[in-house]
Amino acid sequence: MSQKPPSLFTAMGGWHTLAEVIASRALFLIAYLLTDRVLTSALVAVVGVLVFAVIRVFTRRQYWQAAGGLAVVAVSTALAGSTGHGVDFYVLGVVVNVVAATVFGASMLLRWPLIGLVVTAARRERAGWRRNHVQRRRYNLCTAVFFAKFCFATAVMVPLYLTGQVVALGIADTLLTIPGIGVCGYVSWRILRWPDDRFESAVPR
Repeated sequence: MSQKPPSLFTAMGGWHTLAEVIASRALFLIAYLLTDRVLTSALVAVVGVLVFAVIRVFTRRQYWQAAGGLAVVAVSTALAGSTGHGVDFYVLGVVVNVVAATVFGASMLLRWPLIGLVVTAARRERAGWRRNHVQRRRYNLCTAVFFAKFCFATAVMVPLYLTGQVVALGIADTLLTIPGIGVCGYVSWRILRWPDDRFESAVPR
């Protein structure tokens, strides 16, 4: 019996990675509200993610995923610590949303919707889905869901970053980045499971 290949979500660390990223953002924000010190708040976030990483290594032996979570918060800490500006702890989230909006939008314009590439790669399938009109429209719609999310997050977070609103940016980053991606993932999952007849009648060509 062949083993089912892991999903992309599992390969990236699954819910543990999401929890680490959300925790680092939330811990920084809470510490900043309590201390009003950028470096102290960043170090609190590092310690919090370090605890997550140690638990992951000893319980699940997930070394690379643990290192990835630490690397993200370490870069955020370095950026905020070097400038002394709290908003720079969240600059990675801002950049990710801007770049992702560009990439997802470009993939739709090029008729290679990114969700189609990601899902078929995770399933180890070939690019035959592009000749299936219904499947291509499904992947295009899923990509459009993510594109809308990244555009919305960019429109909210960029002005907050440019005006130096740390607390508002921290809340927006915590809610719109990882949880937002989770919502898009669920919506896309529902789209991909939609029966063909109902999908074709509901989604215009």
